[in-house]
Amino acid sequence: MRVAVAMSGGVDSSIAAALLKKAGDDVFGIHMRLWPDRAQTIADLEHTCQILDIPFHQLDLEGEFQHLVIDYFCCEYGLGRTPNPCIRCNQEIKFGFLLERALAMGADFLATGHYARIERSADGYRLLRAIDRSRDQSYFLYTLGQSQLEHLLFPLGELSKQKVRKLAAKLGLPVSNRRDSQDICFIPDNDYRSFISGHIPLKEGEIVDITGKVLGRHGGLALYTVGQRHKLGLNSNKQQYVLRLDAENNRLVVGSRDQLLSNRLTANSLSWVSGEVVKEPLSITAKVRYKAPEVAAKLQPVDGRAEVRFTKPQSAITPGQSVVFYQGDEVLGGGVIDAVLR
Repeated sequence: MRVAVAMSGGVDSSIAAALLKKAGDDVFGIHMRLWPDRAQTIADLEHTCQILDIPFHQLDLEGEFQHLVIDYFCCEYGLGRTPNPCIRCNQEIKFGFLLERALAMGADFLATGHYARIERSADGYRLLRAIDRSRDQSYFLYTLGQSQLEHLLFPLGELSKQKVRKLAAKLGLPVSNRRDSQDICFIPDNDYRSFISGHIPLKEGEIVDITGKVLGRHGGLALYTVGQRHKLGLNSNKQQYVLRLDAENNRLVVGSRDQLLSNRLTANSLSWVSGEVVKEPLSITAKVRYKAPEVAAKLQPVDGRAEVRFTKPQSAITPGQSVVFYQGDEVLGGGVIDAVLR
């Protein structure tokens, strides 16, 4: 079969390509140019494809990325929410435009270096967590549906990161020792406050406690996120945390660590991997952030949205982030958090 591999310049996508090539597939690499790349990144990609003896293509999606990811990111911050640009990029760019282009180029499948698994059966496709739970990236993939999973491969789903690095070193790939990226790709040095300041207007306002008492001034709601406790500029003996961004009144609401806890949320923009909308209450586990613990919860569908009630209160549930629903290893779907209920 013919497989296009989305190659970012990192070790994971490079090994995904290597594994498929070794398996006898007709493989070609395709790199999305979303943001000005470093010359070294392209040089390493070309060298890797030479070593693997596969063709290398570049695809310019900078305009689409700007409109669908960066503009969205800035707009959400301007509305007092904290978006996840990686999920948005996967949904709109990688498994949208790139998948379509790969299939148009004659590929039967698009493969990526994500740590997740796809199970195929007569009933359709299931999205599963990676075997290596410490590397699992299924949280970022909950928007995938049946029509996409039909044409996707995740070759690293059964492997550990340690195994992947060993394979890269054995093959002599230039990316074998490259450190994993932890930053948002389009924000230099992960300084999102400076980035936001340069892209949307900021309006000063009041910092208040939950009773409405004014404690200080903020420099613009987009510079803060729920759970933040540093750089609030408050003269107080108590440790204060951001509880809520009140965009309607341009107020930053702060309080104690205990006041960050909540056991209920509502989510919209729901996505179901099976394609079948859940209509009845369901016992699940859920995550409110990528690195948040997975917690038992009850999912209640309500007028096209979902209410999630956790068995244990969760800290710093943040509007704009995604909540992802699981049953065992299977990803059922998820949605964007729109309200925290206390």
